[in-house]
Amino acid sequence: MKLLRVGTAGAERPALLDRDGTLRDLSGIVPDIDGDLLADASALTRVRTAADTPAVLPALDPAGLRIGPPLGRIGKIVCIGLNYHDHAAETGAAIPAEPILFFKAPDTVVGPEDTVLVPRGSRKTDWEVELAVVIGRTARYLGSTEEGLAHVAGYATAHDVSEREFQIERGGTWDKGKNCETFNPLGPWLVTADEVEDPQALPLRLWVNGELKQDGTTADQIFPVGEVVRYLSHFMTLYPGDVINTGTPAGVAMGQPEPKPYLKAGDVVELEVEGLGRQRQELKGA
Repeated sequence: MKLLRVGTAGAERPALLDRDGTLRDLSGIVPDIDGDLLADASALTRVRTAADTPAVLPALDPAGLRIGPPLGRIGKIVCIGLNYHDHAAETGAAIPAEPILFFKAPDTVVGPEDTVLVPRGSRKTDWEVELAVVIGRTARYLGSTEEGLAHVAGYATAHDVSEREFQIERGGTWDKGKNCETFNPLGPWLVTADEVEDPQALPLRLWVNGELKQDGTTADQIFPVGEVVRYLSHFMTLYPGDVINTGTPAGVAMGQPEPKPYLKAGDVVELEVEGLGRQRQELKGA
């Protein structure tokens, strides 16, 4: 299923994109797309039954209708740094022996076509297309990558916007350059795991002002999805509705020759993970 949330920011309602591409209202079936829904087998069954007979769901006119983040009430966002061989190579970093972790606050999440704000004083705002993993079952001390995959509810396209000066040159942790407002556009859809045959075979692409900058595949991940979930479950409990951003392939501004083409107000970024939908953001000053 392709689940999404539509409407003004803070007042989104649940929806479904049916097999014919018609947007359908789910608000009569479930109150929201969130961790509670993903953990509730009976509620998911109601949604799947409705998806199989979409005519029972009111159609929505998408014209002028904002698409919000496809997941509400996100618990935490765990991010994996340097998780692609080609990205590590372009930045001159050693291949990590274990996953590198940092966090993004849930309030960085915006819709896939919402404005992204370049922070005040920023000189190095960068782009990163990523595969986002959404947890559907509580995960603690998992024993295998297969168990890790079994705890995934679905996948989405994510944009891990980053400010490199804040991240690398201002001391402390990476979080300074990762948690600026609007720095995690998510969506348009939450695609349930049953529709993603192999999360390690997904092309990812990103364009800036129409120019292709990133063109990678999740096959290049150092730590694949199942291993990432298993690994994280030994350091923290993962709950339904938690999100994992799984890293970015080569092609970021930081990895390019001087003068590095960092983002500025007026730029347009478009990105996609194949099968998970496309994003478009115009950048403005904060």
